[in-house]
Order: sequence, then C-alpha cells, then structure tokens
Amino acid sequence: MQMSSRVKVNMMWTDLELQWNETNVKAVMLPVDKIWTPVIVLDNAIDVNIKPYTNDVLVLKNGTVDYAIILFIAVSCDDINLFSYPFVNDNCRVAINGWNKRGCGLSFSQTTNISVVKSTQGEWKTMDVTITQDETSQNRSYLSVSLSVSPFSAVVTLILPSVLIMLADLVTFALPVQGGERNNLKVTLVLSFTMFLLILNDHLASGGQCSPILHYHFCFCLVNLVLSMVMSILLTRLTLDDRILPCKCSKNLKKPPNASLGQDEADAGVIATTKSSDLPSEVASLQKIVNFFEKMDQKEQVANSNEDFVDRLDKICLYIFLFIDIIYIIIVVIVTRTEFCKENKKVFWDKEDFHLYYNYSEYYDYN
Repeated sequence: MQMSSRVKVNMMWTDLELQWNETNVKAVMLPVDKIWTPVIVLDNAIDVNIKPYTNDVLVLKNGTVDYAIILFIAVSCDDINLFSYPFVNDNCRVAINGWNKRGCGLSFSQTTNISVVKSTQGEWKTMDVTITQDETSQNRSYLSVSLSVSPFSAVVTLILPSVLIMLADLVTFALPVQGGERNNLKVTLVLSFTMFLLILNDHLASGGQCSPILHYHFCFCLVNLVLSMVMSILLTRLTLDDRILPCKCSKNLKKPPNASLGQDEADAGVIATTKSSDLPSEVASLQKIVNFFEKMDQKEQVANSNEDFVDRLDKICLYIFLFIDIIYIIIVVIVTRTEFCKENKKVFWDKEDFHLYYNYSEYYDYN
C-alpha cells in the first residue's frame, strides 16, 4: 500500500542575521537561493520531490521568514488494515520532520491549521488529516491521514458477481438429474468463475499482515462450485447404474446384465416363432409372454426406484449446500463486524539521526 500526495507546507522561522533597524522598510522579498532554508525529512517516504512554492521568500523586519514548499511524496501505508476490504476506514501516517543530527538539528512546532484540497483519488477518499503525537517519542509527531474506501465499485465488480454465481448454482438443483443439462450448466459456472478470478486477480487489494477477506470468499466459492459439480455428476451416474453404491442392494444386481439381456431376447424370439398348434403349447407361449412382461415391469420398477433414490439424494445435497451457504454468510457477517485481524503499528522513525545528547535546536513553525 502506497499513498501519493501533493503537500504544501507553509513555514515561518526567525533568522537573526536577517534583521535590520530601518523603520521605513518593514518587509523585503529575497531570492530563495540566497538565504538559508530548512530541510524537510520524511522518515517513512518511498519517494520525495521537494520544490519551492515561489522563487522568492518574504522576510520581515524582525528576521521572520515566510516560506512555502511543495512536497510530492509517496508514503508506505502498510499499517492500513485491508481485512474488511472494501469496507475500509484506517489511518496512514506521514512522518514530516526537520533535519536532525546528534548535537544540532531542527524541531517542528506544528499547528493544527491543516486543510485538504482534493480528497478523492479512485476508490480511496481522504476523510481527515490531523497531527498526532507519537507514543514512543515525546519530541516527535506525524500527520495522521484518515482514509476510507468507496465500496460501490468493489461491490459491483467483485462481491455481486460471486454472489450471483453462487445463487445460480443453487438454482441449478431445480433441473432434473437425468440428462446432461444440469452438468453442462455447472461446468459453465465453474469455468466462468475461474475466468472471473483470473481477470480480477491483479485488481484485488492485498498487502499488510491481514489479507482481505475477499480472498477467502473467492476460495470458498470456487471450492463450493467444484463440489457441487462433482456431486451432480455422481448423481447423474447413479441414475444409469447404481452398482457404485454397495449399500443399495437389489436382486437384479446379482444377475449379470448380459445374461439377463440374452434371456429376454431368447424369450422374445420364442414368443415370436411359437405357433398355436395345440392347447399346451398355447399355454406355454402365454406363460412366456407373461414372464417377459413381468421382467420388463420389474426392470422398470428398478429404474424408477433408482430415480427415486437419486432424487432423494439430490434433495439432501441441495439442503446441505444451502445450509453451508447460510452458515458461511453468518460467519462472514460476524467476522467483518469484529476486530478479527489487527495490524501492528510499525516504527518508522530513524533513531540514529535523532539528537540525544544535546538540547541545541532551532525552531520554526509551519501550518
């Protein structure tokens, strides 16, 4: 996480060498490169570019210098907690200080007159900027920039598509298990979600110690879709052949299917070639016809039994996935409303450059 900013710093200090006794002239304009100007240091900056606001500075009769500079800075904001992204509201610290060395240096006397000119950049918005005293050092303070994320874009492009795909997966249970319509639709959903993740992989926010919960959300959705697809394929297979279930026994399963098929064909051939020559032969033929239709009816009953069994399993799977989704939603709501993950504030001050042994310093103010 990096924050790029354009900061205007108005500074005032007193330089005793620039005083004069002439009463008619109360202020003069001097070139900025002809007088001493303080040096600004940013301890946690990644990139800094300092430019004077004007080429001239205002010097008053008593030696007070009014000077302004423009800072183009990029600051590391690893302390921002992105766990609840896109519902983020956290602070980024900017350590603007004077040049410090052991024995001499500069110290800030900061005012509270801070204004925000442009507060929105992309989905991030600057809510407020305050001066905060550092807890580890009494002589140092930093700018605390309160940032928040506009959740609309992330909700529309990240959360809403995943929720709709999960909802479509539950709706597919309304399709019949027989045939391949449901399996084709589930495979399409898995492929669509995978392409969705590949496209948005570079746009997902990441960084810091707490990974955004959206990463875990997408992982759960992908696993759920794959399990639903595998379960649907297994149920479709059961409608055709229930021998993959050892617990579901049937008398017909004990007979080889090829033998049963050959016997049926033989009976049908005998029935087709039987001639009604006498009464006993007619009775035998009728008995074979009855046996043939009983076998056909028995096969139909077994097939219907398999379909009923698969339909019951299908309803159980629907209830299981629905229960898992409801529990997942409850867990997500609870986790996002609690401080589940906290970022540890890092120390960004350069302690070696801080004067420890002397109390010699020059003070100047900025607002």
